[in-house]
Amino acid sequence: MEDEVARIDDDFATSADVLGDEAVALLKLTDDIIGIPGHLSDADLDALRLHFSDEVIAEVALGVGLFMGMSKVLIALGLEPESMPTTVVPTPKIPG
Repeated sequence: MEDEVARIDDDFATSADVLGDEAVALLKLTDDIIGIPGHLSDADLDALRLHFSDEVIAEVALGVGLFMGMSKVLIALGLEPESMPTTVVPTPKIPG
């Protein structure tokens, strides 16, 4: 098991032999939500739809978004654990 985990890297496509195509598709979706939204390609959506219905894709996307939003609230209120490393992702400015 540890050998398999060690073979997983940030390029999920090269980790498909360890994770499986379904997990890779979900990780790409999660990365696109947590990172810079709007970069999920048509090919990535097609890969998701090979394994999951639109309803499941929406449920996963909303779940990731809710967890991300809740983490921002907890950090803003100072309720995160002291030993928890944080990553700051700036919120886009609203034009005007």
